Order: sequence, then structure tokens, then C-alpha cells
Amino acid sequence: MTLDVSTHYGQIEVSNEVIATVAGVAAMDCYGLVGMASRSQLKDGIAELLGRDNWSKGIEVRNNDKDEMEIDMHIIVGYGTKISEVAHNVQTKVKYTLDQMVGLKVSRVNIFVQGVRLVSEE
Repeated sequence: MTLDVSTHYGQIEVSNEVIATVAGVAAMDCYGLVGMASRSQLKDGIAELLGRDNWSKGIEVRNNDKDEMEIDMHIIVGYGTKISEVAHNVQTKVKYTLDQMVGLKVSRVNIFVQGVRLVSEE
């Protein structure tokens, strides 16, 4: 499903994959987030860290009944960070960014923490 917007200039269609990519880029800007995890993961109980090109595979975008979007994000956080704070920051940043860039009202950003990784400082 796509986001459809009509203007006096014409029709604009934004695919869910584009929305997921924008959400992923916005989320990666948050402190304490290591990366996205695959939605279809849990091979041997290990969360797979997705590369930059595959961030949208860790994000699911759904339209609800009221013309609003719900986003599920599967993330991996850095060891030593407060998980609830990282999740809250991701929710806030994603909602704000999608509102500003796409004009999209997001009703919910659901965060699923799939793992914790030790982040090396280089």
C-alpha cells in the first residue's frame, strides 16, 4: 500500500518501502541505536544486524482504519545504554521526521528490541 497525496500540481505516491527507509535513516540518528534487526530473524536466537541498504527489512509500515500509519521497528541497541530511553528517542525522532518530510501522521511507532551489542569506539 502507498501514501497517496493529491495537490493542484498532480498526484504524489509514496511507497511503504520509502516510508520505511526514511524511518530507518531517522532512527539511526539516535544515540544508543546500533542498527536495525531483520523482522524474520532469530536464527539460533541471534539477531542479524542489517546493513544500510537493508534497513527497511527491519521496519514494517501499516495503514490503519483512520488514514494513519503504524510503524513496527526491530532494533538493536548498544550495551550500556538505557533501553527505554533509546526506544523513546527513536519513536519521537521517527514520528517527527515523517511528519516533516512526508507530511505523514504516524499514530504509533512500536519498538521491538531484538538484541544488545557491544559498540566499539574507534
